Parts: sequence; C-alpha cells; structure tokens
Amino acid sequence: MAVIDERDTVRDEAPPHGAIGMSTAYRISDAAPPPRTMEFRRRVLHKGAAIGEHPIAHDEVYYVLSGQGEVLSDGKRAKLTPGMTAYLYDGAVVGIWQRGDEPLSLVIAYPNPPVKP
Repeated sequence: MAVIDERDTVRDEAPPHGAIGMSTAYRISDAAPPPRTMEFRRRVLHKGAAIGEHPIAHDEVYYVLSGQGEVLSDGKRAKLTPGMTAYLYDGAVVGIWQRGDEPLSLVIAYPNPPVKP
C-alpha cells in the first residue's frame, strides 16, 4: 500500500500535448513505489489552458472536480461540468480544454504499459 498526499506531488507546468497555457499538476501516482500499473493524477488547467489533441493507446478517464471544460474524442466534442466523467477509448484522438471563468480541475486515470523483465 502507498498513501500519498497530493500536496507532496504538486508542481506548476505547461499541460502535456501542446503546452497550451499553464496548469497545476498533482502527479500522485509518481510517488507510488514500483511496480505500478496505472497512472492517477489531478490536473488543474488554468484559464485558456488545454491538454492538446493526442492519440491514446489505452482507455483513459477524465473526471471533473470543478470548473467547465470541453472534451474531444475522434472529432466529437462535449461540454463537461463538475461531477461529469469522460471515458475515452483506446485508439481515439483526444484532448480537453478549460472553458469559463474558473480553472478546470480534473482527475485523470489510465493504465501503464506492463514493464518487461
């Protein structure tokens, strides 16, 4: 078992996949000792920020804690608000944008590829 306080994992950085704007990243699963088979993170997209369009090779989940966003998957867009989840499928091209006046706070989870011995 690993118990991780997100305050120990926080850093400000540009979001992945295009460095669109700025974000606060809580790289929670990075603090878990190996081996680990999944990623679990929180990211706060600041006003105007986005995780740019990128292909995924696994299922991925975005859960909205606060703020408003717009998610893209294979050309289809949907609005996201607190309590909503976007379940994105293996092989899709995905991205998510902050919309509205307040930052978009998300929990993001996806599997890691198995470690080869």
